[in-house]
Amino acid sequence: MIYDNFEQFAAACPQMRGLMGLDLGDKTIGVAVSDLFGSVATPLETVKRRKFTLDAARLVELVEARQIGAIVLGLPRNMDGTEGPRCQSTRAFARNLVRLIEMPIGFWDERLSTVAAERALLEADTSRKRRAEVIDHVAASYILQGALDRIGHLKRENAS
Repeated sequence: MIYDNFEQFAAACPQMRGLMGLDLGDKTIGVAVSDLFGSVATPLETVKRRKFTLDAARLVELVEARQIGAIVLGLPRNMDGTEGPRCQSTRAFARNLVRLIEMPIGFWDERLSTVAAERALLEADTSRKRRAEVIDHVAASYILQGALDRIGHLKRENAS
């Protein structure tokens, strides 16, 4: 099921299952995964986009291999918060993906995630070539970590 409301998405996420974060680009999909406790996001890989069926097949493989219970898609809003064509494309991807993978899919505002990932890679003195290879899945980990932190906050809020 696709959730627009993040609180509802968080409530639907199964316990003791990892989450997958995706940074959808025109040419690549950055993939990050969390631990089973849902506390730490780790960059995993960058999938070169070909066509949806092939891209989705790789994501399904990763979901099954990593015990993933929910997926967070970065939603590329405009800086003023509005949604443009890239958001529509991301939502369409989610609608197609949910037909193949029966699990909660939620969206996370990804504004500036790539900028943050680029800054972190520069601070780590990563070469230009290496940055180009890893930027997408590092950005996916920023998206996923933001979502994980929010889910943790919601859990603490509901426990008190």
